[in-house]
Amino acid sequence: MNALEIRHDLGTSVTVRDGGTELFRYVYQPDTVQLESPKPYIHPLRTRAGKVVSLFRPHDHVWHKGIAWSLPHVGEENFWGGPTYIHGRFYVQLENNGTQAHRRVVDLDRTDGAATFTHDLDWTTQSGALFFTERRTLRASLISPHAWALTFETRMTNVSGRNVAMGSPTTKGRENAGYGGLFWRGPRSFTGGQFVTEEGMGGDEVRGRRMEWMGFAGRHDERDAQSLVLMLDDTANPSHPPQWFARTEEFACLNPAPFFSEELTVEDGATVRFRYGVGIADAEASAAPALAEAVRRVLTPSDTPSARAAESSSGPFATE
Repeated sequence: MNALEIRHDLGTSVTVRDGGTELFRYVYQPDTVQLESPKPYIHPLRTRAGKVVSLFRPHDHVWHKGIAWSLPHVGEENFWGGPTYIHGRFYVQLENNGTQAHRRVVDLDRTDGAATFTHDLDWTTQSGALFFTERRTLRASLISPHAWALTFETRMTNVSGRNVAMGSPTTKGRENAGYGGLFWRGPRSFTGGQFVTEEGMGGDEVRGRRMEWMGFAGRHDERDAQSLVLMLDDTANPSHPPQWFARTEEFACLNPAPFFSEELTVEDGATVRFRYGVGIADAEASAAPALAEAVRRVLTPSDTPSARAAESSSGPFATE
């Protein structure tokens, strides 16, 4: 397999390439307006064959940007974008759209066939108060000729001077709207696509259910081809396995939501960690279980019994 290349556009973004294909661009210092809660994002996101599997700033939710770490309720602050859900009033635009601001690059590395980028961020409210500091790492690894994996890890430290509850519209009273966390928005052509879980393919009754992983198979316009995007929750994450916020009608999205129905309170001075694996493949829905196993091998340290067992497995996404 090709060795990954990583390019750094100073002060703006990093881009990871697989030969002639740009797998993704991570914009760590965007020019987003305050209303959309400025935050780093991944877009475009592509398969190894070059098919785009993300959407940027759709007209229905302009704060959706490819893949982003987006939190709608951090105390009374909004680091998601747009209006805030207030029970009894629905969504209200407030002056509480916070910013995830890049502070410094920690690491930019290409070793063992993988490309890694680590940076520090400050989470600042619209009024200028520093709420959290964060260290975030993205790592791209090739899985097979048809698939690659993205590891996303964040460590957030509460520096606000008080305890802060992270939640969702559901924890604030809106039924079955527990979104928040690592959120993927798929292309328009993926609308009406197919969910895949450990229990099989199809079905729309997945929102709010607890699962370790979920895949989404969608079709592309023009090429008439399918791609598969899968997200896997690390076993050490709070509330593992997570409840999922996922949609196929109206638009395509996946979100392992750690605060779907219950708030997570981060005490002052405490650090909370989240880690996820994202699999991107030129494949159909039936390949999701094998892709999930391959992403798990990437996500799990190789010195654990489960990882050693996984490494002995074979399949279409066995690591080469």
